[in-house]
Amino acid sequence: MSSSRFAPSGPLRGWLRPPSDKSISHRAALIAAMGEGETRVSGYLDAADTQSTLDAVQELGARVVPIGETLTMEVPPEWKGPGPGKSVGRGYGFRIKGVGLRGAASAAIDVGNAGTLLRLLPGWLAGQEGGHWTLDGDASIRRRPVDRVAIPLLQMGAALSAREDRLPPLEVAGAALHGIEYELPVASAQVKSCLLLAGLLAEGETRVAEPLPSRDHTERMLAAAGVQVERTSTAVAVRPVDRLEPEEIIIPADVSSAAFFLVAALVVPGSELILVDVSVNPTRTGILTILERMGANIERLRESEVGGEPIADLRVRSAPLQATEVGGAEIPLAIDELPLVALAACFAEGTTTIRDAEELRRKESDRIETVTAALRALGGAVEPTEDGMVIEGIGGLRGGTIDSHGDHRIAMLGAVAGLASKEGVEVVGMDAAAVSYPGFEDDLGSLLAR
Repeated sequence: MSSSRFAPSGPLRGWLRPPSDKSISHRAALIAAMGEGETRVSGYLDAADTQSTLDAVQELGARVVPIGETLTMEVPPEWKGPGPGKSVGRGYGFRIKGVGLRGAASAAIDVGNAGTLLRLLPGWLAGQEGGHWTLDGDASIRRRPVDRVAIPLLQMGAALSAREDRLPPLEVAGAALHGIEYELPVASAQVKSCLLLAGLLAEGETRVAEPLPSRDHTERMLAAAGVQVERTSTAVAVRPVDRLEPEEIIIPADVSSAAFFLVAALVVPGSELILVDVSVNPTRTGILTILERMGANIERLRESEVGGEPIADLRVRSAPLQATEVGGAEIPLAIDELPLVALAACFAEGTTTIRDAEELRRKESDRIETVTAALRALGGAVEPTEDGMVIEGIGGLRGGTIDSHGDHRIAMLGAVAGLASKEGVEVVGMDAAAVSYPGFEDDLGSLLAR
């Protein structure tokens, strides 16, 4: 376990392209492996979680041929400051020869720390009759429940078993499935995606209703691969297909990774950054809406579309922040970024409330408890609730030492807090950042060195 110290800094200045989107990378590898023929995937995230997915599809029989770094970036025309940020190495490319919808080989799959893989993969495997698979992972994964995907899959006719009926390892025996209409008790893109993948191999229609909209990358990719995806404001449905024929998949930069730099620029006085090629899919941009409501000025530049996903460059400058309330429909649109909302709230004027976010307790750590403990250790005034937090804005943080608890987002939160603190922050377990952002410390340093 590594420790890193992040001292109070001067302004962050420059531009960079954050790493490619983790959610889209997972789905790209899976859907390419489910496809017929060969699919080119460009800009794939090079991180521990997404490597677990590449390893998994190869265990299932897909052939993955690397084609090297696939993204090079030029200085954004709007940037007039000194020097570029990182301009290459922002994603890797592969040619993936799929096994088809029903051709996965039986295997024991190590999902590592990848919760997305753990929850999506059973949907594809459950309908392949005659196969048998075991899904297991690290100590953190073994604490993360799978009952939310197991329960509806069992209703579809799947043959599954789990430790204590809810925890990994998860055993999957392929069986004949039938479509169902399932109402998600909590909005979850992972559960929704699992059921849609299962629906491709099930008899009849599979319809998933959500209480609130969640990220829609799976629906976009399936539609691009030739699936008739029926979407309404509250539900999505698919019917069985014989084959998937994915087009080239190009993966944009991850707004969840960009969010660390957005918040850093807001709370470190004098900062100005441009973040390039960032996904601005409306099911992922809750963090932008929340920060703008708190007083952030985030400009969207060079808006376009790549691989069916809207993208833009984001320019952000430091700004005074005001407290806000976060809850309801915003939660699924910003679930991974809520720890950063809590950090920003420590620097805001007034009391910020985050509610309806009980899902935070089911992440890599119990993020309600770990965020509360971390910010309190740094001098913040934070109270946990059953489904969120209450943060009293005190104008800043003292600094100190925090433990990441093996959670990549807590590690990076500590780094950002250190730059804006009075005394600096020591992050114990900083190596956890490699789960989603292996070069985070280097990128952060490149923006401080100007």
